[in-house]
Amino acid sequence: MKFDAVLLLSFGGPEGPDDVMPFLHNVMRGRPVRPERVEQVAAHYFEFAGMSPINAENRALRDAIAGTLEASGRSLPVYWGNRNWDPFLTDTLGAMRDDGIRRAAAFVTSAYSSYSSCRQYLDDIAAARAAVGPRAPEVMKLRPYFNHPGFVGPLAGGLRRARLDAGPDAPILMTAHSIPCAQAATCRYELELAETAVLVAGQAGEPEGSWRMVYQSRSGPPSQPWLEPDINDAIEALPESTRDVIVVPIGFVSDHMEVVYDLDRRAAAGAEKRGVKLIRSATPGRHPDFALMVPQLIEEVERGAAAPLALGDLGPAPCPCLPGCCPGPAPVDSRT
Repeated sequence: MKFDAVLLLSFGGPEGPDDVMPFLHNVMRGRPVRPERVEQVAAHYFEFAGMSPINAENRALRDAIAGTLEASGRSLPVYWGNRNWDPFLTDTLGAMRDDGIRRAAAFVTSAYSSYSSCRQYLDDIAAARAAVGPRAPEVMKLRPYFNHPGFVGPLAGGLRRARLDAGPDAPILMTAHSIPCAQAATCRYELELAETAVLVAGQAGEPEGSWRMVYQSRSGPPSQPWLEPDINDAIEALPESTRDVIVVPIGFVSDHMEVVYDLDRRAAAGAEKRGVKLIRSATPGRHPDFALMVPQLIEEVERGAAAPLALGDLGPAPCPCLPGCCPGPAPVDSRT
């Protein structure tokens, strides 16, 4: 199989105050979310002038992917489409159709297997192709890359740099977006996060017991169990002697609102109240090895690589995804 384009596929985010509410309505469409919850989330964006950093991150990543492809001898065009904001995926696929693209490799800015980071993107691709019509390009989503050296290495490097700014005994919190427990039971999300955390800590030279897995950014009703512990609870429970804590956002490809608000502001403020300095390590999205990973993933598919690049015990995730992977749980009324 040969590709004639790359599709960078992401979540999207507002680029100014007027975008915030329309963007959130796109995100919440079909979900019975209380209006006050929407206003609460909107306030987070307004603290940053209504602008999410994810768009600048994706533009930089798009250019970096194009550069690495050209350097490797493949001058494939790189398109960018989003689930929830401009450039919308349907519009991007329409432009690809008009440009004569027939088959594209989709690189999703989510490294793990879960409904929201895998299956939902597959559904988005199918819906967008149907909307574009019979001449819509074929799109294959590249595999989850949670244990690829191009993802693990930059995270480990970030942890090493963070350790230089922290005390030698500062604990490490590996953090990822929480999801409903019912959703976690249908996928490998927790297993994959655990493997990434072990790999990142090992490459950074951190001993066993120096870190723990925590979660953040839950948005469901209190009656619905989500993965725990929450990072803010973990910070509150740190020993009184703690002076520094290192936070490694292994669940995130690049900085966006869940990183700059939930970690850099909310979690950091909670740590400061305890007299603790929160040192947050870098996300991997602007590291050259991360962009280099994309042509490597493409080559796996095109050449049928016998030994895909994957660290740890779980091995490479399948590509294409298995039928029925990462199903969503039954809907829950978030107004409760």
